[in-house]
Amino acid sequence: MGRVSQAQAEENRRRVVGTASRLFREQGMQVSVAELMKAAGLTHGAFYKQFASKEALVDEATAHAFAELARRYTEGLERYEGRRDAAQQVLIDTYLSVEHRDGPADGCPVAALASDIAREGGGREARRVYAEGVSDFADFLATDDQDGIVRLCTLFGALALSRATNGSPLSEEILAAAHAALTEAG
Repeated sequence: MGRVSQAQAEENRRRVVGTASRLFREQGMQVSVAELMKAAGLTHGAFYKQFASKEALVDEATAHAFAELARRYTEGLERYEGRRDAAQQVLIDTYLSVEHRDGPADGCPVAALASDIAREGGGREARRVYAEGVSDFADFLATDDQDGIVRLCTLFGALALSRATNGSPLSEEILAAAHAALTEAG
């Protein structure tokens, strides 16, 4: 089998990082390298040509997920011509939706990766990226009247509880209650 071009190798790496970002948010970081590479449409052996270790991929996939999140709220600010309140409202509406609850692969890395990051221990790049991403997201959510960390905790807690109670009426009640609390106080 011939060698791939540098451009193809870069594209393969982007595909693996993007696939890992989605799978880790959907299934957790325990996804095996073999499962991940199969989902990316590449061989298991190709992984080691791209990454020094699974930990290195976790670091990149975490950064990728938070870059997607930042891109979403930056696009919201641009769409609403810098009106932070409007961009925040759209984000809250989307975050506390049934679609977001049911679609963790494309959802918020704060909620999807929290347990895995907490179990990984300190000193890892993924933990640093996660903490920075949480801080940036909280900064975006802050208003004159509400602390961004409190708003983020409300979003995160509601999403986590709603996912855990999915299938019962409580799940959607949790989303609605958090939505009301954030929009009434904002």
